[in-house]
Amino acid sequence: MRSRYTAFVTGDTDYLVRTWHPSSRPAHLDLDPEMNWRRLDIVSSVAGSPLDSTGTVTFEAHYRLDGAHGVQRERSTFVREGGRWLYVAGD
Repeated sequence: MRSRYTAFVTGDTDYLVRTWHPSSRPAHLDLDPEMNWRRLDIVSSVAGSPLDSTGTVTFEAHYRLDGAHGVQRERSTFVREGGRWLYVAGD
């Protein structure tokens, strides 16, 4: 989760695509260059340990856009395949 947040901050779309599960990966990914991500707070996590094959992370990502502050709240689901965690979906 933290590495994907960092990829959003730095605009690393290649990393985001590589860590997105093929079943839900978008065909094209456009990031808003004006989005200024400020902070990531992990609210909770369920599973996701070295022995798990799935995990869920609830987070709040704070941002600034056009002079206004905002928070993206999401519960993200991940699956481990081939030893790598892949993002599946978020609510």
